[in-house]
Amino acid sequence: MGWGPVSGAGDAPSAADGGGMGGAEEQSRGEAREEPPEARPSRHLQGSTRSQEAPPSPPSTVWSRASGKDSKRPPLGVSQGGWRPLKSGWQNACSQGGASLSSTGSMMLPVAGYPLILFLLVCQAVPSGTQRPRIELRLMGPRSREGEGRLEVLYNGQWGTVCDDDFNMVAASVACRELGYEAAVNWAHSAKYGPGEGPIWLDNLRCSGTESSLTECESNGWGVSDCTHNEDSGVVCTGPHRRQHNPAAQGLVPRIQHQGWKVEEVRIKPVLARAKLSSPITEGAVEVKLHGRWRQVCDAGWTRNNTRVICGMLGFPHEGRVATGFYKKLWNQKLKDPRSSLRTLISKNTFWIHRINCQGTEAHLGECKLHVAPKARDQPACPHGIHALISCIPGPEFQPKKSRLPGPTLPKKQPQVRLRAGAQVGEGRVEVLRNGQWGTVCDDGWDLTAASVVCRQLGYGTAQEALLGAQLGQGLGPIHLTRVKCRGYERSLVECSFQEATQSGCQHEADAAVRCNVPQTAARQQVRLAGGRSPEEGVVEILVPRGRTSRWGAVCGEHWGLKEAMVVCRQMGLGFASHALQETWYWQGNSDAAEVVLSGVRCKGTELSILQCQHHGPVHCPSGGGRFAAGVTCTSSAPDLVMNAQVVQETAYLEDRPLDMLYCAHEEGCLSASADHVHWPYGHRRLLRFSSQIHNLGRADFLPKTGRHAWIWHQCHRHYHSIEVFTHYDLLTLNGSKVAEGHKASFCLEDTNCPDGLQRRFACANFGEQGVTAGCWDTYRHDIDCQWVDITDVAPGSYTFQVVVNPKHEVAESDFSNNVLRCQCQYDGHRIWLHGCHTGDAYGANIEWDEEAQQRLASNLV
Repeated sequence: MGWGPVSGAGDAPSAADGGGMGGAEEQSRGEAREEPPEARPSRHLQGSTRSQEAPPSPPSTVWSRASGKDSKRPPLGVSQGGWRPLKSGWQNACSQGGASLSSTGSMMLPVAGYPLILFLLVCQAVPSGTQRPRIELRLMGPRSREGEGRLEVLYNGQWGTVCDDDFNMVAASVACRELGYEAAVNWAHSAKYGPGEGPIWLDNLRCSGTESSLTECESNGWGVSDCTHNEDSGVVCTGPHRRQHNPAAQGLVPRIQHQGWKVEEVRIKPVLARAKLSSPITEGAVEVKLHGRWRQVCDAGWTRNNTRVICGMLGFPHEGRVATGFYKKLWNQKLKDPRSSLRTLISKNTFWIHRINCQGTEAHLGECKLHVAPKARDQPACPHGIHALISCIPGPEFQPKKSRLPGPTLPKKQPQVRLRAGAQVGEGRVEVLRNGQWGTVCDDGWDLTAASVVCRQLGYGTAQEALLGAQLGQGLGPIHLTRVKCRGYERSLVECSFQEATQSGCQHEADAAVRCNVPQTAARQQVRLAGGRSPEEGVVEILVPRGRTSRWGAVCGEHWGLKEAMVVCRQMGLGFASHALQETWYWQGNSDAAEVVLSGVRCKGTELSILQCQHHGPVHCPSGGGRFAAGVTCTSSAPDLVMNAQVVQETAYLEDRPLDMLYCAHEEGCLSASADHVHWPYGHRRLLRFSSQIHNLGRADFLPKTGRHAWIWHQCHRHYHSIEVFTHYDLLTLNGSKVAEGHKASFCLEDTNCPDGLQRRFACANFGEQGVTAGCWDTYRHDIDCQWVDITDVAPGSYTFQVVVNPKHEVAESDFSNNVLRCQCQYDGHRIWLHGCHTGDAYGANIEWDEEAQQRLASNLV
């Protein structure tokens, strides 16, 4: 049995999406006037006031039986039996014995059946008063300071913790406000402040941001969790600490409001036909959404600063110029058209926003001064004006690719800032290039203004978020800048004021990150996943042009790999790829996409669309698609392995090792080919030995591709290999040809060490689980078998020593560009020196290597 909503008085009408010169036309028809927000009851939780007819009883929530996608989880303390909220009228009626119903708000009425029986059932299921439990919060942990620590909840007389699954900044803000602080500036996962004790009270905690207590958020229920204390959440709060005695008076999520209005969304409504066809849309009339209604902005007093702010919100770094005279002629022509309703619409103040004043440095339009209506009620909102028009200039990534004419190509400009480890386009850890080396930025003083400078410098718009506390992973190497202060007009982050971070005491756990506004393009609508168990997995289907139309089709699974899957997941806004599948016989694709329309796909991993990758001209797919169509599984977080260059450089040495000590290493293929032809066990092999320290800088654990049931047992060394080839060790000539090689299997992938406050989770002892926890590192000592390169046959000279982690990309990572370590190597026949060791992306782009070209050279074994 279902319940159908009946709209109550005061419900906002849905806004139709208008077009042409009057983009908000349809939604405004038939409206006499609109009351200002102060004159009508608010339907928002923050500071909401009920109408005068409402009874004085406190608002409460009733839950009705629901099914399918419409069902919602009740807040904490309410029965988990699949109840859905009704407005307070039912609660009041139940508490009064069914004598009356509240006259305010909207009610849920039975669609058909027995209303009296259903009404009695609802009354029986709903308690007469609010049943949310009373809780207390506190911050604990060995590394906790005032306003930060592990989040603990006192429930039912016992202290417990909160799992980090689904925990985010919104939940952290609710917790901080409940603790008496102003807001949250960061949150921590994976028991950063140490594992707690007792029950894990809350898991999959989801808050909207308007709650005054965690008891009002959704979760699995009290004590219902599949987490361990290694997943305890922590928060970092800001502002003076004050105890809130009145829960209703607690501050809510800061919302940008002026004169009772909240800017919800901004868009460009294209006017010209060519503007409608462009992707992204860069020119047209400004429309702003206020209280669920789209309005156009009067151009009176419109400035270039206003355009700059709106372009930034829409993902564009720069503003352009508009041919206002031409648009004015179009406007006048439409006013003269008797079939147009524009003349009637512009006379209504509900169609307009009267005036906007921005300084140009704001990250969001809501920070500007917004005058929705003129001061005098009888004054028209936009006398003798037209709607404001803007033109934005997209960054290089989003500009149409022009055909390149033959001739000399200009050298590519060296980037001075980059983003790393972001799941989406336009987000990541901030790294800057100084003195030829990439390094991170400390989050001390990091704010939206500085983050917006970074975003614009990279060709995006303003910043959505300035992230603190290495929320997008920790870097490895120098920390260049701290206490960055920007005014907002700088073209580069280094033009802002800052301090050198060398003496600041900053650690990589305070690395700054950003999420930028990026333009909305049609790329996301050109790919879809079908047949998976969830929206994050399935057969890849793409929309390709066919003449004047387009059609859906599959992608050939041959040579399909993780880099290609990464592009698809990012294009769909689903984050990273965790698996790339060449066979998808257990996933059923859509019938209209059975034909293979793309084959031979080769991606770098940085493309915005799968169609930007290299691929065959005519489709060539011998396997024929079907069960051999390409598939992906996407995830919001991924590991990131990086070799510690300093450890390799400091521990390298030569050893002449007797053959009688190398039988097991020879069996595993850890010696050069000439070892097959010597007289065993007489003689020795010259080995370049070193230690390696492999850090997981990502936001997820690095796990072997296969489970322990598929690990390979090696009898000689008497251990399992969870990944047969975990690292490649190569000695290369200066032109890239390989003169010696080695490899290392992951016979023991574990957490050798973790930073303070983070607990080791993987250990190889007693056939334990293998992996590297996010934030920890695995060390292979120099004295372990196969931790070397056999250079017995190498002549003295200058070489390049290279280490590649996860060389076959068997396990997904957020960034493969830092998997390569390279050192300059000098060998005189008796001694060896390693110097200048660095990861593949640690220095300027002029020495970053081309992976495909390197593989072609390395295959020429000298």
